[in-house]
Amino acid sequence: MAGFDDLVNQGKELYEQNKDKVSEFLKSEQAEDISDKVLDGAADLAKKVVPEEHHDKVDGVRGSVDGAVGHE
Repeated sequence: MAGFDDLVNQGKELYEQNKDKVSEFLKSEQAEDISDKVLDGAADLAKKVVPEEHHDKVDGVRGSVDGAVGHE
């Protein structure tokens, strides 16, 4: 488990050193395109396994997450 902890700590350090760039990327057109594709796929998958009466909830969650990533 020590190896995993080292990896996590390295990730934290890398993020802290580059958090401005990470924040900028998360609000970019590229992040918007990628997140839309991922979120569409996840929502479609969720709709295949939940009853139809919950599809509106799936769409709501998808919209909330989409609002947090990208610029639209």
